[in-house]
Amino acid sequence: MSESKSGITNLYQRMSLWLGDIKQHELTDIVEFIEQFKLYAKAAESIPEEKIKQFVDNFEQDLKEFYQQNQAEIKHSSYLGLLNETFWSTLAMMTDKSQVEWAELVEDFEHQGQYQSGDSIGFGLLECNQCHHRIEISHYSEVSNCSECGNNTFVRLPLRP
Repeated sequence: MSESKSGITNLYQRMSLWLGDIKQHELTDIVEFIEQFKLYAKAAESIPEEKIKQFVDNFEQDLKEFYQQNQAEIKHSSYLGLLNETFWSTLAMMTDKSQVEWAELVEDFEHQGQYQSGDSIGFGLLECNQCHHRIEISHYSEVSNCSECGNNTFVRLPLRP
């Protein structure tokens, strides 16, 4: 029993030292952060407002240029396209498909179950009328030609729960 008490006492002492050490380091880090912030604030006060406005304007212009230069690359990025489709596919797997079918029912009536390239579809399973290749749509998108045969007409199939 004595060994158990001394072990617990030892553990308690080590934990107290550890907590004290953490407390001391956190306090030191907070003090250092505040001192650094004071230096930045003091330096910012000495910069004329015109220079700050010029910096902000230049920064905004740099961001616009960066966006425009990379826009084409982003649209044609296989990685980002795959990442986007994976995200939507994961959400679709978590969805109650029967509820989605009810929501899409009105659109199905309007299309009489038939969809063509260029039509918009929110969610569903399309089957090519020509080669019977199936395309799973996991988010709102525009129907494109069949990737297998190039056909442009599809029938919408019921979802599996």
